[in-house]
Amino acid sequence: MITFSNLRQWALSVCIAAFALGYTNSVTAKNATEADNIYSELPFQMNKVQLPVFPDYSRSITEFGAVADGITLNTEAFDKAIKAVAEKGGGKVIVPAGLWLTGPIVLQSNINLYLEENALVLFTADHTQYPIVKTSFEGLETRRCQSPISALNAENVAITGKGVMDGNGDTWRPVKKDKMTANQWKKLVASGGVLDESGRIWYPSEGSIKGAMACKNFNVPEGINTDEEWNSIRDWLRPVLLSFIKCKKVLLEGVTFKNSPSWCLHPLSCEDITINNISVSNPWYSQNGDALDLESCNRALIQNSSFDAGDDGICIKSGKDEDGRRRGEPCQNVIIRNNVVLHGHGGFVVGSEMSGGVKNIYVDNCTFLGTDVGLRFKSTRGRGGVVENIHINNINMINIPNEGLIFDLFYGGKAPGEGDGYNNPTEQKIPAVTEETPAFRDIFIKNVTAKNVGRAILFNGLPEMPIKNIHIENVTMSDAKDGVILNRADGATLKNVKVITTKGGNNLKMQNVTNVTVGDKQYKKVGNQAESYKSNPNPSVIRNKNDERVCKHPVQVTQAWFSCLQILSSFSELPTIKSYTTPTSSLISGTYRIPIKC
Repeated sequence: MITFSNLRQWALSVCIAAFALGYTNSVTAKNATEADNIYSELPFQMNKVQLPVFPDYSRSITEFGAVADGITLNTEAFDKAIKAVAEKGGGKVIVPAGLWLTGPIVLQSNINLYLEENALVLFTADHTQYPIVKTSFEGLETRRCQSPISALNAENVAITGKGVMDGNGDTWRPVKKDKMTANQWKKLVASGGVLDESGRIWYPSEGSIKGAMACKNFNVPEGINTDEEWNSIRDWLRPVLLSFIKCKKVLLEGVTFKNSPSWCLHPLSCEDITINNISVSNPWYSQNGDALDLESCNRALIQNSSFDAGDDGICIKSGKDEDGRRRGEPCQNVIIRNNVVLHGHGGFVVGSEMSGGVKNIYVDNCTFLGTDVGLRFKSTRGRGGVVENIHINNINMINIPNEGLIFDLFYGGKAPGEGDGYNNPTEQKIPAVTEETPAFRDIFIKNVTAKNVGRAILFNGLPEMPIKNIHIENVTMSDAKDGVILNRADGATLKNVKVITTKGGNNLKMQNVTNVTVGDKQYKKVGNQAESYKSNPNPSVIRNKNDERVCKHPVQVTQAWFSCLQILSSFSELPTIKSYTTPTSSLISGTYRIPIKC
């Protein structure tokens, strides 16, 4: 049986049965402690994420001299309160309603930093308050300014409540001209700072642009050795807002984190992380303004939250290149459910720093609104690492200007849309597979609905390591500018996938693929000469008054056509086909009437 629904312009349907999108939320948790049933329903075995437990003891920062006037620097008061509670064995450090200006806050074991309603913690714009420390950023060992919120080797640590933590990121971040309106750009330039030689990137200070010029490997400076040299580029060493390193039993709940200098939330090498009912908000123009980067962590539950990002939304990482491989810590056993992502380069993202590996990830019931890409998998040669056993289910997305789903193993630091990402020049010599070769395999994606996307799906694997065993099922992408491109893939399966394009682009293009299944048709091998399946620009079929389809031009009709492996059509207001009658002959040429029931 074949089904269609309201095809408007050029359409490709990949189908073997009636398509149904209806699904229910099978897992509904009221809070982080009531989600036990999700573990039994996982497609892999995972131990339950452990929540922190705190003694029934509390102190307010006001007891240690904190003043909520937005002028007084309360760094010392926060520090004294945290140490006092820790000395008593732990408990709650209360931040009352008010505007609290502060420098860096360092949490200790058994501390729950609790922000009461209408509590606003604003981190100072005085960058000298943030010492330059050794840390990891973008997967590499380097130096950055100390994070506004940090914890190292802590156990039982939390930030909870209903307040807001603001990183004052506008004082740190460079800004690209093309990300602002003319008036916004004019106002920004007039405020001070420095423009680069092109006049298209604004930096907040001379030190900031000096640091940028020292970076060849993303945002990690090279050739900076002495303390004096590091201090001279302090403004470039933008910290992540929250840095938790090697912590156990971490809880973030109820709080809003916003306006980060760089990445917003960065748990690194942590165990048992619960992120529930939080809000993350960075300006859409914020450089490297990722909402959440979960790196080399084991056991995490991320749910019921909103992420509004200037870069990737929810991102899974595990270190970069040799540094990541040497660390050797995969990001694994992660549940991501019931979240919303707005803006940013990707809704759910893996990479590009994934050198330690990524495995056992479950993503369910998430919504992406206006992200550059919906589901984004990215890496490049030199990374190494294996991404495997990723399960994605029940995703809805709208207004995605680039790919709804992308696997790009030629990632070079550009945001989606800044480069083609496909049709890479033919390589004269394909490198050998080594520990530096990244691998993406065994990924399962189903029940995805997207409207108004750029390219629906793109696979762009490496010649020496194709993307392997990717299963896509029950997917509808409408109002797409282009269809599906599969390049350098092995073992891909597309079942019940519907793509509706708006500009007559390629519905399906395959190149350098093996063992691909589309519907119930198998393609053993498609070589370097691409095979494309494109809508006919001259419609052959029209609707008559008897609800029959009549071929108005001489055509060739095959049995495969009726098997709905690939049906190309251009009807408007086409009613759903309930059944069809197969012609008696498997091959009929000329004008032919197709009797059906509508």
